[in-house]
Amino acid sequence: MAATASSYSITMRLHTRPDHAVVGAVATTLAEHGGIVTGIDVAESSHERLVVDVTCSAADQAHSEQLAEVVDALDGVQVHKVSDRTFLLHIGGKIAVQSQVPLRTRDDLSMAYTPGVGRVSTAIAQNPEDVWRLTVKGNSVAVVTDGSAVLGLGNIGPGAALPVMEGKAALFKKFADIDAWPICLDTQDTDEIVRAVQLIAPGFGGINLEDIAAPRCFEIEARLRETLDIPVFHDDQHGTAIVVLAALTNALRVVGKTLADSRIVVAGGGAAGTAIVSLLLADGASDVVVWDREGCLSRHDTSLSDAKAALAARTNPRDVRGDLPTALAGADVFVGVSGPGVLQAEWIDLMAPDPVVFALANPDPEIDPAEAGKRAAVVASGRSDYPNQINNVLAFPGVFRGLLDARAHVITTDMLIRAAHAIAAVVTDDELNPSFIIPTVFHPDVPHAVARAIRGLEE
Repeated sequence: MAATASSYSITMRLHTRPDHAVVGAVATTLAEHGGIVTGIDVAESSHERLVVDVTCSAADQAHSEQLAEVVDALDGVQVHKVSDRTFLLHIGGKIAVQSQVPLRTRDDLSMAYTPGVGRVSTAIAQNPEDVWRLTVKGNSVAVVTDGSAVLGLGNIGPGAALPVMEGKAALFKKFADIDAWPICLDTQDTDEIVRAVQLIAPGFGGINLEDIAAPRCFEIEARLRETLDIPVFHDDQHGTAIVVLAALTNALRVVGKTLADSRIVVAGGGAAGTAIVSLLLADGASDVVVWDREGCLSRHDTSLSDAKAALAARTNPRDVRGDLPTALAGADVFVGVSGPGVLQAEWIDLMAPDPVVFALANPDPEIDPAEAGKRAAVVASGRSDYPNQINNVLAFPGVFRGLLDARAHVITTDMLIRAAHAIAAVVTDDELNPSFIIPTVFHPDVPHAVARAIRGLEE
């Protein structure tokens, strides 16, 4: 049975005979079938029956249905209703607009709206830079997607992508007090996406591109960076790269190695892999091999796509050819941003002593982190149920907080490296160990440290 997860948490409303021992039988049955009971509440009690709400976590949808079935089969118990708590949380959406000014009187209205607002609009027309100070622009980010590469779900379209973009906006607010707005575009045409973002850009202080498939995302980002006067950040690329560099910096501290002297294998040459490679190279890595479905990417392979050929031209200095085990021979680091099950446990034994394994594919990693931990010195994944979670929320809130505070027009590679080092530095020498190379996403110092790094301020 896979580990239970809060994302598959359900609440069952039960009608039972008026015997409190039945409640204990329900809890015991759920535990015997792999459910984790997190709450039992008696909603109603009478001489005829009890109404009981039981909340528990399951491993997946099928498991939650099985749990409901075994409870319903108990003598004296009827499952009246099952509520999926994740769906309940999404009813009505996760974000809302809230006024920051009182609108209680006629005077309030005359200043917030007409006629007083006209004076403010006139002032901005005369001095366009005032838009940053006198409107929401100075604290707003557009979270833009076309729904073509959403989480591990693929090309599901703009409507289905909206809950994810809402979640992103909620994280911006929670961790950096930034007002973010989901923009789900009903097109996957590069020109149309670029033009749509250009048209809405005046109302925002930054653009966060999200869940746009490669290689289209590369061109969209590049063209927007060339034409807009506000920073453009593709979180799937650069957010991931920042957190990977931060975690790898500390992982190498644990095993006593340096980035410059380490041999690194990156599995996956898409958006995330390309950005990770670029940032590692910019911070001093010298030996990076990228493995993808074509094998080890080589600058001498004329069959590669333009994007992968450009990646190959900057990597693989020893011209390693062949499969993943060949690339891993003598490697110090494996970073996976590819797909489930591509790394076999015994291949870790081919690596250099004290290997570092980052299995980051979501929702199913390249190798089970527990299996990797039996052979590697340090293991990280994208999962919250194992130590060392590589989570982009460590990066993007602080990155945009710093960009907006500085009223930055661009984001540079140097900023990304500084952000990564700032995240790494939050983990003190006393805290650093193989199971703690990256701070928790709820660490209060992380967004502030990243924002200061982006602004170029010393701690």
